[in-house]
Amino acid sequence: MRELELLSVVALLEDVDGHDLRRGQVGTIVERLAPGVYEVEFSDDDGRTYAGLSLRADQLLQLRHEPSHQAA
Repeated sequence: MRELELLSVVALLEDVDGHDLRRGQVGTIVERLAPGVYEVEFSDDDGRTYAGLSLRADQLLQLRHEPSHQAA
């Protein structure tokens, strides 16, 4: 099971019924609740939180803003 870091930006890999969240929506990990389980906060462009819920790592894709450099 892969572990994600706090404050990582993630995208949903699936719809979350009952929370009006759809695949591809972007959130931020704000808490590690258990191994592979995270509290993710979803905010609008003005910084207002519209959802926060517990999600498993397999429901999330970590987004990266910089290239990954691998040793040659």
